[in-house]
Amino acid sequence: MTATALTMAGRSLRVSRRSPDAIIAALMLPIMLMLIFVYFFGGAIDTGTTYVTYVVPGAMLLCAGFGAASTAVSVAHDMHSGAIDRFRSLDVGGVPLLAGHVTASVVRNLVSTTLVLAVALAIGFRPQASAGTYLAAAALLVAYITAISWLAAALGLLARTPEAAGGFTFLMMFLPYPSSAFVPIDTMPGWLHGFADHQPLTPVIESLRALLLDQPAGNTPWTALTWCAGILAGSLALTLVLFRRRTR
Repeated sequence: MTATALTMAGRSLRVSRRSPDAIIAALMLPIMLMLIFVYFFGGAIDTGTTYVTYVVPGAMLLCAGFGAASTAVSVAHDMHSGAIDRFRSLDVGGVPLLAGHVTASVVRNLVSTTLVLAVALAIGFRPQASAGTYLAAAALLVAYITAISWLAAALGLLARTPEAAGGFTFLMMFLPYPSSAFVPIDTMPGWLHGFADHQPLTPVIESLRALLLDQPAGNTPWTALTWCAGILAGSLALTLVLFRRRTR
């Protein structure tokens, strides 16, 4: 099954390579948004540090959200075009098929978040992490990307068309905004504090920020990993149920 999943991942990456416009959009949009926040709004936002230092973890998760959206569209396209039926006729199961899409998503997202980090370093981001905390931050980022990639695969199965799949993933791209990604939560309206404090992205962002800047993180990384594990488990279960229903 692992070999089949890797083969399907290679196929997904090759398909992505044939759509350079989509790749460029997925890579450039998060970078452009980061530059807009840093240079247009950063001077007006007091975060207690340079704004680029504050905003980079949120920009990395925003990038992951855009990447996951393309996974949902790819899964929906395979379902809509009949590719899934052809693969199943070759005795390829649903888990390897979807795992291939998710693996390709993780690879694409790691490349794009690395590019975002490189641009951030070029414009003044200076992480203070040790080798161990870099690895911890990378592990948390991979856990988050894997979880939302499986969620995107589920949304791709839920949608009846690739266009609808793109609409379904709007929530993943929106969630970084009502969090601590771009502004401190205490500057938001009071009615928004409860959601911003307790939604899944806030502990992930706060953990990445603390790890990359060598600051005390407390139990926040464990909260972030718990969210990632919960999203992953729920998405896997939903994906398997939806795949069985769509391929009867």
